[in-house]
Amino acid sequence: MVNKVTVIGSGNWGSVVARIVGVNCAEKASQFERQVNMWVFEENIKVDDTEYKLTEYINTHHENVKYLPGFKLPDNVVAVPDVREAVAGSNMLIFVLPHQFVKRTCETIKEIVRKDAFAISLCKGFEVTEKELVIISDVVRDTLGITCGALMGANLANEIALGQFAEATIATTVEWQGRAFQQLFNRPSFRCAYVSDVTAVEVCGALKNVVAVGAGFVDALGMGNNTKCAIIRLGLMEMMAFAEEFYGCTNRNVFFESCGIADLITTCYGGRHTRLGKLFVETGKSFEELEKEHLNGQKLQGHQTAEKVYKMLFAKGETAVKKYPLFVAIYKVSTKEIAAQDLFQCLADHPEHM
Repeated sequence: MVNKVTVIGSGNWGSVVARIVGVNCAEKASQFERQVNMWVFEENIKVDDTEYKLTEYINTHHENVKYLPGFKLPDNVVAVPDVREAVAGSNMLIFVLPHQFVKRTCETIKEIVRKDAFAISLCKGFEVTEKELVIISDVVRDTLGITCGALMGANLANEIALGQFAEATIATTVEWQGRAFQQLFNRPSFRCAYVSDVTAVEVCGALKNVVAVGAGFVDALGMGNNTKCAIIRLGLMEMMAFAEEFYGCTNRNVFFESCGIADLITTCYGGRHTRLGKLFVETGKSFEELEKEHLNGQKLQGHQTAEKVYKMLFAKGETAVKKYPLFVAIYKVSTKEIAAQDLFQCLADHPEHM
């Protein structure tokens, strides 16, 4: 069967992904239809004093000038402003949009998604309910009634756009679907390993943003690599413990794939969560203000995830709270309940040091 692909999302990372799969769909005609639809949230933009619809500009200039300026998209990537039209007829769906919009988007398309479709989520975050944090692949699966895997890794979008070598981890519960996504994503400079533990891979992708915010606090306080590496190591330990306690993820090997330690390190040294965590302390501005000023429409998840993680721990009781002092401290600094420098007390008193 020849697969038809739709990319649902067109931000910085979504546009990089569209470049990758666009090239592969053009080269692998026996496996994929050539045209790749990319759903674009329609906006008015101005380029050289001329106004365009964003989809119009992408389809005529083959560049997402707002979210990935300076990089050409393959001409077989077609920007579509109507998400229902974008997914119609496709059986391979790639979700790469801010996690808070996934549920709403799935509700919009659920009546027209093919019954034999399967999906993959590149969204790093959780869907928040009253009682828990739900991984995004489960949101897609439960809303659309199709299987959904995850792709996570040490993937700073602009570096991949530049062709610098990177790895990622693909997880699906159905192996042949994972192998199909490997064929869709693998390039000489972008290599994807396959694992079956979707939950662990997604939990890695969401929780590392919490740790990265803490790394930004360290940068703001002028601390060096010793301190940041302590944050990273302790953060990884809390990520693994949290994934096992709340999601039953007992295979810790997944945390040493690209989706785990590699993504954590990359984000703590080069990601937007660390950059804005630093500015949060230095400027005293809220994360919402900093997001608007510095991210050009992109979204932060780390401080929101920290809040929900804290609420899950608090609901479980004092013993649970004490087991995750770094997560708790990052949450409390984010809400200005404690000062950033108080983070170091949690490090000194961490159970890992007892």
